[in-house]
Amino acid sequence: MKIPERIAITGSSGLIGTALVGHLKSEGHTVQRLVRRAPVAVDEITWDPTTGYVDLDALAGVDAIIHLAGTPVADKRWTKKYKTEILNSRLMGTATIAKAAAQVKPDVFISASAIGWYGESGNRAVVESDRAGDDFLAAVCREWEAAADIATDVRTVKLRTGLVLDPTGGALGKMLPIFRLGFGGKLGSGKQWWSWITLHDVVRAIDFALVNDISGPVNLTSPNPVTNQEFTSALARALHRPALFPAPSLAIKIGLGGFSAEVLGSKRVVPKVLQDAGFSWDYPHITDSLKVLVQS
Repeated sequence: MKIPERIAITGSSGLIGTALVGHLKSEGHTVQRLVRRAPVAVDEITWDPTTGYVDLDALAGVDAIIHLAGTPVADKRWTKKYKTEILNSRLMGTATIAKAAAQVKPDVFISASAIGWYGESGNRAVVESDRAGDDFLAAVCREWEAAADIATDVRTVKLRTGLVLDPTGGALGKMLPIFRLGFGGKLGSGKQWWSWITLHDVVRAIDFALVNDISGPVNLTSPNPVTNQEFTSALARALHRPALFPAPSLAIKIGLGGFSAEVLGSKRVVPKVLQDAGFSWDYPHITDSLKVLVQS
């Protein structure tokens, strides 16, 4: 397929966006960042998801649009107000940029989603063709992905991203200080499945989706999900620390509120679309991944 020369990105200042922009620039692509203010640099394009505005003249001619923007789900307690913010940020942002994509017609539109789509899956492995769950995040993901479908007549990829691992942020960034002090341990029973992927492989997989003929939902996870017990034990070993301080389920529920369901819940997600398309992970196993990441 055609290699995109000019790529527009929303959410370029987030954990994934920052890494992706750096990678794409290093590969020689022209990257333009969509920002929610007047442009102050030549690589910026104005958009406003609250009003549905996108500077279509500036966006015209892009080869690809990558939409990563959205309110973080783990930054605050899930009050009714914050849950509304989580949903609306995804619906308004995705609908706005998908409408723009339908007008400027890039070769590909890549839109963020999450493995929250599957809800609680227990020990059952799920793939892209499995139905959505019935909890809050599953409902968010259903509407989120439906909004991406507004980009008619454009190859559209929906990235169902798992737990992204990098020492600079996300869950691993929050866990590292605790585990370095030797106060880490399993969360709840530790039997729940965590479907993870390194930030390094996230960037590579998005790059892969830009130039390969895949579309629809794509599970952005490692092919080897692990239980929380396996994850926390591997992290402790990588740091040469014990993992003797489990966090009881009740304490997590009190501390995190509604988001505790995501920490204590189980999602065993298999990235079948990427596997079938021939994508190769640089870091497919948790032990080797964490050894590298804790040294970064």
